[in-house]
Amino acid sequence: MRSNTLAFACAMAFATGLATNAPAQGSRPQIETTKIDGTDNVYVFRNGNHQSMFVVTPAGVIATDPVAYGRPKGGEQYLAEIRKVSSQPVKYVIYSHHHFDHIAGGKAFKDAGARFIAHRNAANRLKALADPHTVLPDEVVGDAGRNISLGGTTLELRYLGVNHSDSSLLMRLPKEKIVFAVDWLSAGTFPGRGMIDSQPLPWIASLKRVQQMDFDRFIPGHPGSGGRPTGTKKDIEELIGILEDASKTVQTSARDGKCWEPAEKEVKLTKYEKMPGYDNGLPHVVQRFCGLWGRGT
Repeated sequence: MRSNTLAFACAMAFATGLATNAPAQGSRPQIETTKIDGTDNVYVFRNGNHQSMFVVTPAGVIATDPVAYGRPKGGEQYLAEIRKVSSQPVKYVIYSHHHFDHIAGGKAFKDAGARFIAHRNAANRLKALADPHTVLPDEVVGDAGRNISLGGTTLELRYLGVNHSDSSLLMRLPKEKIVFAVDWLSAGTFPGRGMIDSQPLPWIASLKRVQQMDFDRFIPGHPGSGGRPTGTKKDIEELIGILEDASKTVQTSARDGKCWEPAEKEVKLTKYEKMPGYDNGLPHVVQRFCGLWGRGT
């Protein structure tokens, strides 16, 4: 009898939890396409918590990251969203970096005739990994970068060095003054799991280089605080502050012999505790900087 009562209570609690979460989940569609204000041809495609940018021109479409990891129909859905905006063919798909959660699922674009472009390091990694869900690049970009011109639109592909990965491309639309970069630019959210394989000090250097570029807004690979699709240089300045503060604080703990523990318990960075992602992200930030200052890795 007691067992049945406990089971019923657990079931009711689970059902209540689902009911509580339902309005929040239902308030935002899984897939959404938004035109960037002030532009004629720049769009953000969002699938869940992942974002991509695509640009429509009279001569074709330039798309980025399929964001279809774990979503068998994700690439087809992305292409369908582009088709709602333009009947022009997708000429290029450009990978932001080599991580599967952003670039898997491009087969629908490949079948439609698109050419895939990535940084040289991304191409080398993808070839070695041979993920069946990720299309290998047709063209590679070296450290010097390159420009793509299509239908009167110029898209600059720039490599600013190692940061969140060693294969990250920053994409800039000079006319529209918009930048697209994934996982190493964020709009008002605290860093999280992306710290795991990042190189923090070169990342900070990359961010400072971005700040010197001519643009007004950037599109991150994940929505910003409040679900906003874009950020500004103020957000980048804040991210630099987070990483520099974390670096300095954890360095002190490491030199006192506190890495990994008890630094993981003691370091709080309370200045940023109200930021979205702080509670989940702080352990990853502390662990990564402990790796840097405690082990030299």
